[in-house]
Amino acid sequence: MKKKIASLLLASVFAMTAFQASAADKLSLQLKWVTQAQFAGYFVAKDKGFYTDEQLDVDIKPGGPNIAPEQVIAGGGADVIVDWMGAALAAREKGVPLVNIAQPFKKAGLMLICPKDGPVKTVADFKGHTLGVWFYGNEVPFFAWMNKEGISTDGGAAGVNVLQQSFDIQPMIQKQADCIHVMTYNEFGQALDAGYTPDKLTIFNYTEMGNDLLEDGLYVMEDKLADPAFKDKMVRFVRASMKGWAYAQEHPDEAAQIVLDNDTTGAQTIEHQLYMVKEVAKLTAGSNGALDEAAYDRTEKAVLAQKVITKKPEGAWTHEITDAAVK
Repeated sequence: MKKKIASLLLASVFAMTAFQASAADKLSLQLKWVTQAQFAGYFVAKDKGFYTDEQLDVDIKPGGPNIAPEQVIAGGGADVIVDWMGAALAAREKGVPLVNIAQPFKKAGLMLICPKDGPVKTVADFKGHTLGVWFYGNEVPFFAWMNKEGISTDGGAAGVNVLQQSFDIQPMIQKQADCIHVMTYNEFGQALDAGYTPDKLTIFNYTEMGNDLLEDGLYVMEDKLADPAFKDKMVRFVRASMKGWAYAQEHPDEAAQIVLDNDTTGAQTIEHQLYMVKEVAKLTAGSNGALDEAAYDRTEKAVLAQKVITKKPEGAWTHEITDAAVK
């Protein structure tokens, strides 16, 4: 009889576990770029069970050069995306009503670097030279900066020649461009590995210049926020994600390995991912996920001045999710 009762109890436990697993809410996250430590917090949250603890089954979708997160979410291919604010505001004005629900990155990681033995030493030297610029929404901070400086981006002796840059440092190595864009946590490390130490570079850091626009925020479609169940799901997602970011900051070696374990391409290395985790931690440090209104205002002003958007947007961000997630 005891064996029968024990078997029934064990079956009940298995049944309850199966029910809990099936009851987890499915959620898809579209990344802005490929699997790398730029997104360590999300991979850590999934690997360490933080999403499971919040009754979430999260599918993390890698991005790439031909994947626009704004288009993915507009087509129903994701519930939430990682995006830069400039690109999100542009998409919003074009009919994709994105709303920033959280901002894990407090600082921007964008920089422009030029070999010190090259022709560019100051901003005034930009005129008549070729600068590498990423597109797919990443060009917004650069064009906003040039607009602020009153420098044309149409080429010629009085303006800059814009080269659509590949997502690496090859345009600088091959001398296709006098300066190129890098992220502090990615391509700058590649430049260092290639022998371009800081003493051999002229560096224009967007954050230090006060030209930084918000990067790597979390965005959802505005109409979805009218659904209480969806909002609750986002609260749990943001809470678990920020827990993942905090864990990644405190355990960089483990976080780097988790990212590497999730890379199905085999393109990443543990050394570079560890470098990335540590550099990204400088951008997320002190963040609880809540959007800084002053940083938003600076971003909005820049994209308005550059005419990326033609009118002041309303409802482009909310604190409602982070207020509930980080009580």
